[in-house]
Amino acid sequence: MLYAITDIETTGGHAAGNGITEIAVYIHDGQRVVDRFETLVNPGQSIPYFIQRLTGITEEMVALAPRFEDLAPRLYGLLQGKVFVAHNVNFDYSFLLHHLQANGFQLNCKKLCTVRYSRKLLPGLPSYSLGNLCRHLSIPLQHRHRATGDAQATVQLFELLCSKDVNNIRHTLLSRQSGEHNLPLFVNREEVERLPVGPGVYYFHDAKGKVIYVGKAVRLKQRVLGHFSTNNATRQRQEFIRNIHRISYRVCGTGLMASVLEAVEIKRLWPKYNKATKQPEAAYGWYIYEDNGGYLRLAVDRKRRHLPAVQLFFNPTEARGALRRFADAHALCYKRCFIDRTGNESCVAPHCSSACQGAESPESYNGRLRVALDAATGSLPSFAIREPSWFDDSDACILMDQGRFYGMGYLPRDQEVQSGAELRERLTPYPEYDAVRNLLHKYALQKPASVQWLPG
Repeated sequence: MLYAITDIETTGGHAAGNGITEIAVYIHDGQRVVDRFETLVNPGQSIPYFIQRLTGITEEMVALAPRFEDLAPRLYGLLQGKVFVAHNVNFDYSFLLHHLQANGFQLNCKKLCTVRYSRKLLPGLPSYSLGNLCRHLSIPLQHRHRATGDAQATVQLFELLCSKDVNNIRHTLLSRQSGEHNLPLFVNREEVERLPVGPGVYYFHDAKGKVIYVGKAVRLKQRVLGHFSTNNATRQRQEFIRNIHRISYRVCGTGLMASVLEAVEIKRLWPKYNKATKQPEAAYGWYIYEDNGGYLRLAVDRKRRHLPAVQLFFNPTEARGALRRFADAHALCYKRCFIDRTGNESCVAPHCSSACQGAESPESYNGRLRVALDAATGSLPSFAIREPSWFDDSDACILMDQGRFYGMGYLPRDQEVQSGAELRERLTPYPEYDAVRNLLHKYALQKPASVQWLPG
């Protein structure tokens, strides 16, 4: 078996928008280096100043160097059929794969990451960067951040690791079934193996522990591994993978429960990489309160976190228009609803019963308003979506209470429920969002056999 121990220098962090400035490839037979290839490369684009400072490679140095398209046939012949070895292998491999594809060559190699290999054989070190490993192991490292210097150090690291590999861990890492080479650099295979096979929600954390992505799955382990099965060369994809340091999860009884929890958690955590599901929420509502005269008033205001709204709307224009129609339909006072703001004592509503002037008593006016509100809100259905949980003998239960998402939890499978009030005592409340409400109404229409309609 031959190994292509490789290091490259580039103009940036992702292959789709950046070029290669230097390449070093050392062909190793497991005992010694049998061939080598080293060259500067003209990337066909400018080299950022901070990268020139880091690597020492200037635009003048690469001006007369060969372009990648001139090197592609030679590189493909060197790499194809070998085990591709590098420190943080997916970075180097993604660049060479992308640029070889752009020149008509389809690279397909097994990969071995010396970062992961080091972690397996030398556990407990504070850092597995190439520089720190070389210092710890007394490996000479000259010309740091140059392809030749880093590749030579990686050759010596590879040879040292192979000498310590009495249990042939290398063979396990190279197994395509293990998927080890596809995982983000800081995620251990054991962490992924602990993921359950059923429905749930998973969280990707960055180096500081902050959640940067929330996802749902019917099959948790399969879905998480699916994130890492391709080597997309775009900046967003490469940055996303590099930032994943840890994976956590919450098991859910059903796929629907996982979908609800995902939506709630995205709104709670607002993760950096969840862009598609950050839908706008209703931002305004009708709120009811009693004034100094004892009259109930309806007002349009911004959505309040801890105060339930009578109705919710996306913008104030929509909310005020609906309130005017509601007032007209139920002969309510415009001033008591803040529709008429003229400053006159009496309102401009032709149907007003003069509650604004005190001619209609608070008891009469409030009674009519409550009847109108009950008619508007009481028509919304209450129902439970109840389905068997995959992990035990309970039922996963989700409650919609008068058209609004209340919460979810688990019930004994043989327990009968007669009302929404009874369920509210047994389930965990969750925040109510438009996305969740729409999801549950749609699901109830698609799966009527799972729905139990309830009195409020």
